[in-house]
Amino acid sequence: MLLINAGSVTEDGAAEGCDVQDWVNYDKAVQDAGIYVSGESLADLVTATTVRVAADGTRTVVDGPFAETREVLGGFYVIDVPDLDAALEWAARCPGALGGGSVVVRPVADFGA
Repeated sequence: MLLINAGSVTEDGAAEGCDVQDWVNYDKAVQDAGIYVSGESLADLVTATTVRVAADGTRTVVDGPFAETREVLGGFYVIDVPDLDAALEWAARCPGALGGGSVVVRPVADFGA
């Protein structure tokens, strides 16, 4: 899974360092390579809600998260590649890695189901 963290964001909510066409091109490349499993762009952070449940079962719901960092999880791709090196190559090509952003690469857990 490629977790896309936007770095600095412009006033209109777009990630700096890339534009819409960069994302269109990347999305097409992932699909054309036959490695696309799923992916989504997430709505603006102001729409997020965080739920926590205490040990006694008490539920707390708050707006946010309002991260202390400038990076914001903006979306993800699930890709099917043969190894970590291939995943890192696709992460490096991702527009989300530009402009102070980052792409976190993590395997999807397989519980043998």
